[in-house]
Amino acid sequence: MPQFETTRPVQHSAEQMFDLVADVERYPEFLPLCEALTVRSRKERDGKVLLVADMTVGYKAIRETFTTQVLLNKAERVIDVKYIDGPFKYLDNRWRFETREEGGSNVNFFIDYEFKSRILGALMGSMFDRAFRMFTEAFEKRADTIYASV
Repeated sequence: MPQFETTRPVQHSAEQMFDLVADVERYPEFLPLCEALTVRSRKERDGKVLLVADMTVGYKAIRETFTTQVLLNKAERVIDVKYIDGPFKYLDNRWRFETREEGGSNVNFFIDYEFKSRILGALMGSMFDRAFRMFTEAFEKRADTIYASV
């Protein structure tokens, strides 16, 4: 049952960071291990967007695809990810973006997951753990690239 939580201060606004993480279709361009991401459906209601997406991750010869439900709540600057199907027993992920008084924002990232298979957990567990620890850094680098001219 690996779990990881971090808060990372960044120079970009909470709105910019929310928009960057909400743009899931672009993940394969910069996110560690993410080889493909397809949005199956997108529904908007009450100012929130609900996506169902398939993400393919890979490491060496191992490829796994899993399906999640992603709730984008821009008003509260929160992104909740719930697991639907794939190699996990469960996966729970939350992003929260908070404005800092001194400028920029704090990016809060939480993930809790467990693989269904002990063998897959042994093969991919430490690699997933390292990748999740690099996620907030990858998004910050992406923001530096995208918002550098803003």
